[in-house]
Amino acid sequence: MKKIGILFGMENTFPNAFIERVNSKGEPDIIAEAVTIDKVAQAAPTEYAVIIDRISQDVPFYRAYLKNAALCGTAVINNPFWWSADEKFFNNALAEQIGVPVPKTVLLPSKQRPDNTTETSFRNLAFPMAWEEIFQYVGFPAYMKPHDGGGWKSVYKVVNPQDLWYKHEETGQLVMMLQEEIEFSDYVRCYCIGQKDVLIMPYEPRNPHHLRYASELKATGEEREKLLETIKDYTLRLNKALGYDFNTVEFAVRDGIPYAIDFCNPAPDADIYSVGPDNFEWVVEAAANMAIERAKAQVPGQVNLTWGTFLSKAVQAGITAPGQQVQPVPLPSATEVNIKAVTPKKSVKKPAAGTSEPVAEPDPQLPTNKAAVTKAPAKNSKMKKS
Repeated sequence: MKKIGILFGMENTFPNAFIERVNSKGEPDIIAEAVTIDKVAQAAPTEYAVIIDRISQDVPFYRAYLKNAALCGTAVINNPFWWSADEKFFNNALAEQIGVPVPKTVLLPSKQRPDNTTETSFRNLAFPMAWEEIFQYVGFPAYMKPHDGGGWKSVYKVVNPQDLWYKHEETGQLVMMLQEEIEFSDYVRCYCIGQKDVLIMPYEPRNPHHLRYASELKATGEEREKLLETIKDYTLRLNKALGYDFNTVEFAVRDGIPYAIDFCNPAPDADIYSVGPDNFEWVVEAAANMAIERAKAQVPGQVNLTWGTFLSKAVQAGITAPGQQVQPVPLPSATEVNIKAVTPKKSVKKPAAGTSEPVAEPDPQLPTNKAAVTKAPAKNSKMKKS
């Protein structure tokens, strides 16, 4: 008998429906249930062939348990090792390399130094940074958000440099990213399950939470069909490269082009009261079918995780320490996604009126007394606080 377990927290509707759906299919020697943990011993296998993870992002104990389970042969969805390493800024960089449009985005050092660091810890970070080039590249208004966060926590809309300095004061030790605002005509949220099933849902992020799925696409006719086809293609590209089997991707559509806004949601909302009955039915069915498929394919005692093409291609290359050679180890992975080399674009400053020379505007300075990693501009800067 192979068990499919689901690990969850406060949510109720999806886990119960998922368990009932798997069991209703009457697959021989396969049963689904809520995961039960009574002890976690190192290198000891669990009783589950498959575990659907819905909560370990909030419970470190569960994340450690899932890594141990995966090591011993459980097919954990999503891969807990990659989930631990993943973050939004990297996702944006990877998206560019696989040809998926994303907003212009830059990484910002934290406002406050991390614990147990000093000014000397940042001797490789230029002070001041190239703020004018950053602002010209991203533009205003923009969004400032944690580079590895989610759930719309610590997200700020900033309208100019002064607004950025003011709001950055609140971010503490968070490493933030500054991202171009996409003024969209359409917005969608897409479930992607098993790296093959995609559900595209019109979505309005500006509505109250319970009304965000109460939306319709404005695009019609041939334009609509082409848009939906492109969105599905981009959704599959992203999830195959990242290696996620259960994820959501959000796109903002500007001038007919879907820009991937958020695609690191490995425990996405699946509550019937927020996604609606039709979407809920789709995700329960797709998740149940995927879990059964993975249970049948699971081989006890070996690694049964999904690895994205970004990582599996690096392993296949057999990169080792100098003088060593190893045979590439086959890894279960998604369909190959080619990654192209990207040459960074140089930022160009606008020349001053009546001249051909670029304007070099003064930048923020780093004070030496209890210095933070980033500070507001120097007193002679045109970007100083009002």
